[in-house]
Amino acid sequence: MGRSIRTLMIVLSVGLNIAFVAVWAIHRLPTGCRHAGERGLRAPAALCPLHERIDATSAQRAAIDARMDAFRAATAPLCAEVNRHRLELIDLLSAAEPDRAAIQAKQVEILNGQSQMQARVIANLLDMKKSLTPEQQAVFFAYIRERSGCAGHGPMMMNAGTNPPCRH
Repeated sequence: MGRSIRTLMIVLSVGLNIAFVAVWAIHRLPTGCRHAGERGLRAPAALCPLHERIDATSAQRAAIDARMDAFRAATAPLCAEVNRHRLELIDLLSAAEPDRAAIQAKQVEILNGQSQMQARVIANLLDMKKSLTPEQQAVFFAYIRERSGCAGHGPMMMNAGTNPPCRH
């Protein structure tokens, strides 16, 4: 029985880590970009990849930027909490005599936070989807698929840090 619970925990952890990768992708999608015709412009080549990809209107760009800013602000405390739990887990694992019960309890805390984050990401994606045309939705979800690798081993992590944020 202990082995099946451990396997289930690992499967859940991997699944929820994939959700965190999706969150990371959303956080990496540039927002607050400067667009042609606005003051404080950046060169047209520096326009946000998401906005360009979906051929967003000015109104859609503003709505996407506002939604992503609100999402980031709303999820920042939860991200910080999960990251704190991850660091605590590392401390537990690195102890001279690791306490397996404490490790498992910390895993549950991390999984709970990841589950909450996954629910928020899904709600955000569904909300964002409403403001896009069917063609834009197809491009949007293709973009997310393209950028989301498996738990940090896919294309997203290969170019992590190489895409400068759009905001100055």
